[in-house]
Amino acid sequence: MTLPPRRQKKPAKASAMIRCPGHLAWLRGFQCIVRGCKNEPVEAAHVRVGTDGGTGMKPSDVWAVPVCREHHRSSSGSIHYAGERTFERIHRLDLRVLAAEFAAVSPALARQRIKNRVAREGFGG
Repeated sequence: MTLPPRRQKKPAKASAMIRCPGHLAWLRGFQCIVRGCKNEPVEAAHVRVGTDGGTGMKPSDVWAVPVCREHHRSSSGSIHYAGERTFERIHRLDLRVLAAEFAAVSPALARQRIKNRVAREGFGG
């Protein structure tokens, strides 16, 4: 018996993934998104469900929200232990909407978008 030919993997679009350490640092300056939570330190948690990440692939930094360490990964009610959908239901949040709202006003992402546009279109575009 002969094995079928091996399928060729499509190359990942690395250019579509946005990495912006400045945006993540900016997010860490906010309080946790959970109402009433004043815990610190605050971390940038990447929203995975329904975003541009994949199995074993962290989503773009535009899909991050500020969450304290406890709500991010430490307790049974955290994003990573409970799961994003359960976390959203418990805390009455929409993580994708919040990430989009933060991304829309992030000074670091605005600079990154300009830099990417110049690189893509050329100087004086």
